[in-house]
Amino acid sequence: MKILVTGAAGFIGFHTINKLLSKKGITVFGLDNINSYYDTKLKKDRLKILKKRYGKKFYFSKTDITNKNKILKIFKKNKFNTVIHLAAQAGVRYVKKNPDIYFESNLRGFFNILTACQQSKISHLISASTSSVYGANKKLPYETKLPADHPTQFYAASKRSNEIIGHAYSHMYNLPITFLRFFTAYGPWGRPDMSLYIFVESCLKGKRASVYNYGLHSRDFTYIDDIVNGIILTTKKIPKKNKNWNPKLPDPSSSSAPFKILNIGNGRRINLIEYVKTIEKVLNKKMKINLVKFQEGDIKDTLAGIKETHKYLRYKPKTKLINGIKSFIRWYRSYKKIWKKFYSFY
Repeated sequence: MKILVTGAAGFIGFHTINKLLSKKGITVFGLDNINSYYDTKLKKDRLKILKKRYGKKFYFSKTDITNKNKILKIFKKNKFNTVIHLAAQAGVRYVKKNPDIYFESNLRGFFNILTACQQSKISHLISASTSSVYGANKKLPYETKLPADHPTQFYAASKRSNEIIGHAYSHMYNLPITFLRFFTAYGPWGRPDMSLYIFVESCLKGKRASVYNYGLHSRDFTYIDDIVNGIILTTKKIPKKNKNWNPKLPDPSSSSAPFKILNIGNGRRINLIEYVKTIEKVLNKKMKINLVKFQEGDIKDTLAGIKETHKYLRYKPKTKLINGIKSFIRWYRSYKKIWKKFYSFY
């Protein structure tokens, strides 16, 4: 079985490929443009792990998904069974500085992958979405059966657009597509712009870290192993047409087409100050923080409704917050100090 994973050098992509290749009978073709949104060394180090551990089971191509001709050639040359599309321009706050790159990667790039999947008649496209699509919604927990039509920033809008365009393709071409709305992933090999990385690094170095909305935010923090488990379970569950779908009372999470939207979260809301205190507890060190105002486009609270995901996939997150933070801190310390001895960590 050959699986294409885009965003292969990214945080979730790296962990997903590692899990896939630990299973027999699977080879992975990874794509990533290795852009400089954050330190490319971290991306290259992730790839080194995969190449060293899996050899010929893992093939990597430095390719930008906005290059339509190259994407179509790759699909034509390879017979992929499943496509896991994780490549995207990440970062909720960066979008105000550079919205063009979000349009190119998250809209044009997604369309190229979608077109290639349709032309190649892929068995199943799994595409990353985000909890940010819930936007201005205030009803918690966030449920996929509720509308998500009021995003509050362009990153979320680009991802919601993916879902809508994906549904149209699923309907027109009978293309099975599952969108996974990830909730605040964290863990080893995380991005330097993620809150856990920033807080841990700031605390260890004695620097101040900004805590937005004066610490009144809450998030459904989801450990990377639970995120990846959701992805792996999804590869085994190709969506079918919902025969009971009611066009008079339309459920946005399913369709008369082979289409599905699922939340991949922890199902527990953690206040940001509690999050900071847990990091302090693990490090046994007080963190210096600046309480700053609410950032435009941010979401105050997130909480994943995962009953439907459990019913559909048998998905059940297992990692407690303190254990996930401990795992990240072990990785961070090892990565910063003894990288050459670190290959065995993950």
